[in-house]
Amino acid sequence: MAFTLYSLLQAALLCVNAIAVLHEERFLIPLTIGWGTDQGIGGFGEEPGIKSQLTNLIRSVRTVMRVPLIIVNSVAIVLLLLFG
Repeated sequence: MAFTLYSLLQAALLCVNAIAVLHEERFLIPLTIGWGTDQGIGGFGEEPGIKSQLTNLIRSVRTVMRVPLIIVNSVAIVLLLLFG
């Protein structure tokens, strides 16, 4: 199995799919680290922490990438079926 650009793109697609299927109330809140929507962003002028940045990233991927992921996954499946 060769390392190609297509395999790199497919790995990136799988990672975005993994982020897109995370559900905050189910996976992030029950963890002991307490990641969820109830995290405060902070005061004025303070930069948000890494936890809030990651939860915002997960929420953004789930919101913005829903329809494009369906299309890109369909194209990837068709390409795999055509070219093996």
